[in-house]
Amino acid sequence: MPSKSIKNKTVSGISWSAADVFLSQGVTFLVGIVLARLLTPAEYGLIGICTIFIVIFNGIIDSGFSAALIRKQDANRDDYNTMFIVNMGLSLLMYAVLYFGAPLIARFFERPELVDLVRVMGLVLILQALSIVQYTILSKRLDFKTKTKASLIAAVSSGVIGIGCAFAGMGVWSLAAQQLSRNAIYTIFLWVFNKWWPSIKFSKPSFRYMWGFGWKMMLSGLLDNTWKELYQVVVGKFYSPATLGQYSKAKEFGHIFSTNITAIIQRVSYPALAELQGDTPRMVAAYRKLIKITMFITAICMFSIGAVAEPLIYCLIGPKWHQAATFLPIISISLSLYPLHALNLNMLKVQGRSDIFLILEIIKKIIAIGPLCLGIFVDIYWMLIGSVVTGIIAYFLNSYYTGKQLNYSSWMQIKDVAPSYGLGLLIAVSVYFFKYLPISNFIILPIQLMVGAGVFFLVCEKTQREEYTEIKSIVLKYVSNIKRRK
Repeated sequence: MPSKSIKNKTVSGISWSAADVFLSQGVTFLVGIVLARLLTPAEYGLIGICTIFIVIFNGIIDSGFSAALIRKQDANRDDYNTMFIVNMGLSLLMYAVLYFGAPLIARFFERPELVDLVRVMGLVLILQALSIVQYTILSKRLDFKTKTKASLIAAVSSGVIGIGCAFAGMGVWSLAAQQLSRNAIYTIFLWVFNKWWPSIKFSKPSFRYMWGFGWKMMLSGLLDNTWKELYQVVVGKFYSPATLGQYSKAKEFGHIFSTNITAIIQRVSYPALAELQGDTPRMVAAYRKLIKITMFITAICMFSIGAVAEPLIYCLIGPKWHQAATFLPIISISLSLYPLHALNLNMLKVQGRSDIFLILEIIKKIIAIGPLCLGIFVDIYWMLIGSVVTGIIAYFLNSYYTGKQLNYSSWMQIKDVAPSYGLGLLIAVSVYFFKYLPISNFIILPIQLMVGAGVFFLVCEKTQREEYTEIKSIVLKYVSNIKRRK
């Protein structure tokens, strides 16, 4: 594909992927604010326990086949049919395991109401399996416009359903209704918009190719998801569902920027960079630019949200979520590293090094035992601090192997992102101490936001860093195109 075509499709993909996050995820976040005021932390904790198993089992259902086909440049109908059959077969098997294992889960967490809740929430596995092939096809085409439309419709519709159920007094079941309806509506509209229909044709050569690349990705993802969810298990088992709800809500606020920004870049960059596999200099240049721009946005947003955590949570969802406000600053620091992890691992996938990917995941999970032990035997705050330390170690592991492959070392990356971290820290310090003013949080939060924005624009306009000017030019060009259309 010509350079200009890749660039245009990538820019368009990022624009629509960003629209997906800021529109559909924005709607979901607003719905979450309403539900958090209507429901209790304990009810969120129960859903959090169900989510542990759904996240882990979903990694098995995909089996790494999606990444394998996005990377494959000549994927055909047999590949997609084979992937669909495998995904659906595994989803039914995983649902059966979850259905019959529900009493054991309820007994482990000492919450009998989990039996029915786990069985109903487990239907998400089947719904998501139905959407994997459609999602993969659209990703290969960099068609994020179609996915954004489906996602937005699902977010709005499921939000109305969830809020309606909460007002009807359905408690934790309103959260279950929201998540089930969102997955169902999203899947239905992907099928309607994409118009791909499977045939029951299983291809052994297709399976061998996807499994050859995908099993290592599946095992890596399974390890990663399991260890991430073990934090939820520790909090849910050794503390209480209410504490788990507080922890889950703090993570939700932290993920607003870190995970969503990374998802915008990662969903587009993987298929785009995969098309540049034969041109290493161009691929490395594009990769370096992605890291600098992504970390510029992420570091500033994550340090800022950590600095305004208490007024932000008090204003949006109320003082009953006070503990979440104390978790959020530490979680924000930890999640600021997430894009660096994801983008470095993304490059290993682009290069087909799923073997290194798997080895790294095993090493990192052994290291991650430390914070889990702190959570069990010491305190949840020490578990969060320990996760920051292990995150730093994990970054050096991830970037070492990527740097070795591409001649873009860990220290080169640190040099590229250090100014962004410095600016994020400066903004955080400039706004943090306003929370001690003896006035309402509804006054403190706007003051913090205005001061933070003022510091940001003052420093950026003075220094004119490449990342800032690049983002500014894209935004101005986008605004200009909108005005021209009018």
